[in-house]
Amino acid sequence: MERNHTIMQFFEWHIKADGAHWHRLKELAAELKANGIDSVWLPPVTKAVSPEDNGYGVYDLYDLGEFQQKGAIRTKYGTKEELHEAISACHEHDISVYVDIVMNHKADADEKESFYVIEVDSSDRTAAISEPFEIEGWTKFNFANRDNQYSTFKWNFNHFNGTDYDARHDRSGIFRIVGENKNWNKNVDNEFGNYDYLMFANIDYDHPDVRNEMMSWGKWLADTLQCDGYRLDAIKHINHDFIKEFAIQLLEYKGNEFYFVGEFWNPELQAAQQFLKAVEHTIDLFDVSLHYKFHTASKVGWEFDLTTIFDDTLVKAHPLNAVTFVDNHDSQPNQSLDSWVEDWFKQIAYALILLRKDGYPCIFYGDYFGISGDEPIEPKKEAISPLLYARYHKAYGGEDDYFDHPNIIGWVRHGSPSIERSGCAVVISNGDEGHKHMFVGKDRIGEVWVDLTNTRKDHITIEEDGFGTFPVNRNSVSVWAQPEQDVI
Repeated sequence: MERNHTIMQFFEWHIKADGAHWHRLKELAAELKANGIDSVWLPPVTKAVSPEDNGYGVYDLYDLGEFQQKGAIRTKYGTKEELHEAISACHEHDISVYVDIVMNHKADADEKESFYVIEVDSSDRTAAISEPFEIEGWTKFNFANRDNQYSTFKWNFNHFNGTDYDARHDRSGIFRIVGENKNWNKNVDNEFGNYDYLMFANIDYDHPDVRNEMMSWGKWLADTLQCDGYRLDAIKHINHDFIKEFAIQLLEYKGNEFYFVGEFWNPELQAAQQFLKAVEHTIDLFDVSLHYKFHTASKVGWEFDLTTIFDDTLVKAHPLNAVTFVDNHDSQPNQSLDSWVEDWFKQIAYALILLRKDGYPCIFYGDYFGISGDEPIEPKKEAISPLLYARYHKAYGGEDDYFDHPNIIGWVRHGSPSIERSGCAVVISNGDEGHKHMFVGKDRIGEVWVDLTNTRKDHITIEEDGFGTFPVNRNSVSVWAQPEQDVI
């Protein structure tokens, strides 16, 4: 039987800008695989505005740490050669590699250009607040040091539909570029009237040359890296018709095993459902709704009704298209979408994504290895590792829920005949200490189960009717299962 699959987001916002991150991945590949991680999501691999930038301030999509541009040959994470070595190490250990790609904007152009714009209201981008006027904008990208290698395409203002800085008058704003067939794309999120524009020079996917170039680049990158899939950044700001076309063409080009997960950051389930329909379910989405459930539950404590934890979430509505996660680089403290799940609830939240049958769970590097920077956060590896172990060895087979109390819930995974000693019983409390009386099977009678989290030291013997009474501590999770060797 195929084992459960788990992703790790292999970065956090404050990773040291020492150019050593690809080397770290190479060195850790064996350990990750041994701990049940069989795919990694890498940060953007392309050249950004500086060697300190996390990669989302994209400059040159064809520079993977190979050319002297923007202050260094390497990216924040290392050189192209080191990236190849890291991916090879992952593949040697049967770890799939998903690369984060940023396709909605470009930053830190090489030259200014003069063109006409209309300034729009930042809170309603459909509302003009000026007549057309001429600005100088940073929109010309020549990539002189790459010297046409891999692509001869040069970007200019015609390839964008908006920018945020007028160098002629030294002022910032949101400026929609004026021209034939120029407007915000309508197939985007409708926050702020129209959320096509996010930052920097906004790529215009109504321009046929742009669509062709980005499609060509997507295929080039997949070939160059021999990666196994893409994480698509900020897709609520990109024409969903292009996202669909991009996914379909890449799947035809690389084969149906090539994987896509998109960041569609909207907590409303209906919005995510509409997007999935628009792209014909060609990609998965991160379950942002579930993340916010975790965040709220961690803030309000026992007042949160745990029986509702999966209501209105993507994993419940579309289990085959949901990538479940607890936190990520944007939700970590002081970042743009700060919605950090509090420490006491972290292990509980990871149990809720790792030990259930639905969803493709993603572990956050910052939770597992810790967060650096000015306000460091300790790693939670000791809390997460037993759950990864349970996912890989125990969490198989049918699932029965015992969601019958607002503060203590549980479920049973009945195990698979092809995985020895598989099956588990999970109990969660966001209030007082308690227990759940759950049926694990008459074939289990007399088995002695232990808590894999090591929170409880009890030995639970499965009763004559196939039930067990499984305890849990206050504000905690316990994962009960047969140990690898019988308890005497």
